[in-house]
Amino acid sequence: MKKAPLLVIFLTVFIDLLGFGIVLPLLPRYAEQFQASNTTIGLLMASFSAMQFVFAPIWGRVSDRVGRRPILMLGLAGSVVFYAMFGLATQLESLVWLFVSRIGAGICGATIPTAQAYIADSTTPEKRGQGMALIGAAFGMGFTFGPLLGAIWVSADPAAAPTGMPGFVAAAICAVSLLMAIFVLPESLRPGARAPQRHWFDVDSLRVALATPTLGPLLAIVFVATFAFANFEGTLARLTKGAFGYGDRDNFILYAYIGLTLTLGQGLLVRRLMPRLGEVRLVWIGTTTLLLGLAGIGLAAQNQAAGIAIAAMPMAALGFSALSPSLQSLISRRSDPRKQGGILGVNQSVSAVARILGPFFGNVVYDVGTHHAMPYWTGAALMGLGFVFAAGIGRRPADWTEGPRAVAPE
Repeated sequence: MKKAPLLVIFLTVFIDLLGFGIVLPLLPRYAEQFQASNTTIGLLMASFSAMQFVFAPIWGRVSDRVGRRPILMLGLAGSVVFYAMFGLATQLESLVWLFVSRIGAGICGATIPTAQAYIADSTTPEKRGQGMALIGAAFGMGFTFGPLLGAIWVSADPAAAPTGMPGFVAAAICAVSLLMAIFVLPESLRPGARAPQRHWFDVDSLRVALATPTLGPLLAIVFVATFAFANFEGTLARLTKGAFGYGDRDNFILYAYIGLTLTLGQGLLVRRLMPRLGEVRLVWIGTTTLLLGLAGIGLAAQNQAAGIAIAAMPMAALGFSALSPSLQSLISRRSDPRKQGGILGVNQSVSAVARILGPFFGNVVYDVGTHHAMPYWTGAALMGLGFVFAAGIGRRPADWTEGPRAVAPE
């Protein structure tokens, strides 16, 4: 493993995600302040993930032809432009420009798979897992330190007017990452390297996955868990203002709190527990914890009790932290090795679609019922459905074996 390029790619992704962490907690608040309807806010929140879903395979294919470095630099340059546009949109109080900034940022932020391909180019198969873990670490740190940095530039007053400074700061941070990529990041793609197949949604692989015992329930849990958590993330900033009266600064600190919980959950707790408990038990634990966390947030919203929410939010984050790596591991272990790439691609596509639909749904139903609790009650109900799907994954982490059942008997 070449450590210097991997350190640079880690710093590049981390700095880029700092910008994302600065903007995300403000987005639904600003849209609401600009008098957007719930459906419009839902579309705004979904637009970033939708663009990533569409453009990630496009950037991947282009990077297979022209190299990883140019695509990473193009994405960073675009992020500079569109984060600055976000700052300008908040100054103008323009929903149109807010949409343009998020759509553009989604297109430019769809280069994470290209960064993963860069790591694959730069590592041996034995060290690839460690290299890919750098992307996860960059995500966690970006979502933790981005909101903390954003808190410096906003007011603690809930009635304060929107400020464009966080967007401009995010643009400046991405500019630093761009300069790093220009002057320090080498090209990783070797001449003649075989390009992997890239799809938006591989129907044949989906058919194979659903025909494999236990993979169908695993993919169903991936969808409901990601949908429920994205539903929570996409409405949280509105809830903290509408139900708890938090200003932008307190809201940023809360997002950092959740980001830190996710980082510690996946980086320390789950990594230590998985060898002892196994993936199947962690799926059950994660499903239970996420359900209880979302139900607690729904209860907090119903009673406008910020203390209950602060206690419940890390439960939701830890539940999702336990589910994500456990489900990915089980899907990989229970797949035919000859078709594993396509099945893992289906898993990514299912997760991407859930990240698009979750925030949209949550914002559409945000005002249904009383005190904005509906998104969280719905998320908890979906995790109850997750229990039904979990019953189909068996008690032991059976690996792939040849034969008519395709998976070893439980």
